[in-house]
Amino acid sequence: MPTKVSVAQRVEVVAQSGNESIPTEYVRPVEERQELGDALEEVKKLQAADGVPLPQIPVVDIKGFESDNHETKMACVESVKKAAEEWGVMHIANHGIPEDLLEKVREVGKKFFDLPMEQKEQYANDQASGKIQGYGSKLANNASGRLEWEDYFFHLMYPFDKIDLSTWPRDPKDYIEVTKQFGEQLRSVASKMLSILSIGLKLEAGKLEQELGGQEELLMQVKINYYPKCPQPDLALGVEAHTDISSLTFILHNGVPGLQVFKEKRWITAPCIPDTLIVHIGDTLEIMSNGKYKSILHRGLVNKEKVRISWAVFCEPPKDKVVLRPLEEIVTDETPPKFTPRTFAEHIQQKLFNKNHLAAAAAAEPKAPDHI
Repeated sequence: MPTKVSVAQRVEVVAQSGNESIPTEYVRPVEERQELGDALEEVKKLQAADGVPLPQIPVVDIKGFESDNHETKMACVESVKKAAEEWGVMHIANHGIPEDLLEKVREVGKKFFDLPMEQKEQYANDQASGKIQGYGSKLANNASGRLEWEDYFFHLMYPFDKIDLSTWPRDPKDYIEVTKQFGEQLRSVASKMLSILSIGLKLEAGKLEQELGGQEELLMQVKINYYPKCPQPDLALGVEAHTDISSLTFILHNGVPGLQVFKEKRWITAPCIPDTLIVHIGDTLEIMSNGKYKSILHRGLVNKEKVRISWAVFCEPPKDKVVLRPLEEIVTDETPPKFTPRTFAEHIQQKLFNKNHLAAAAAAEPKAPDHI
């Protein structure tokens, strides 16, 4: 496998080739295809065929957490707690980040991906050598051995004293300024969400953030996902099914649907709700809450008509300084620990080992050839 993806392998290049069929390396295994479809069509299916409404990702207004009224504040805590326990994902409204700033974030991200390919390639990452920040496309290091229909730009966004600005785009010229503003404001939202979730576990408001490394050590990594139009969306995935390793993941998008979450034995498409951010509970909080909060299985669909861009911001503890374990305040004789202690780095390696193990098993198993 090459150490760096060539220009010809960028999904954007494949999408612009004019071919009506996608290359076989992007075609999902047969067992996945019956549940795939065009994201723009799937989002219309908010009602099942029998007319019974499908479950919907909860929308939570977090403004009440700032209220001086205890009942109002606790009502907000309860709604976030319920969404985290039952879904592991929610839309949050009244998060406090001005819409004009979010629009600037969307604008500078789109401008970068609109650059000529040779300019974007100046920021290419090199996963094989450990250079993970920069412009990239997913290598086939997954259980299926198939590629995902996305290009991306990935870099550390916060804290500012740990970032390497040489990995950030210089064009558009206001990318750095806008992204810094976004990082600073989103960091405050992350603190608020962690406080709410701490209180939901009957802990002190600052407990979860403190356990995750606090203001100095909790990292925010941004991955701007670029999903080109796909001529066969019923055969491809933008991102395959996974749970996030993070504590929290925040998602901003350009108004084009694609996110699906797995709930009640079915895939449910998230609608695009104006003035909200999507928040995922990640593996880290599932471990610390001893399974009370759920790390949601999710994936990304593609579509024929519109480019989708999403900004996924992963809030992660330092790799080796924090030991992830169920918090002792939560563990009891009736609710013993469900997870063994591990550092964040060890958790990443465990997930990678499991993925590679599945890939090896799949490769060793004889299969009939796929037919498209």
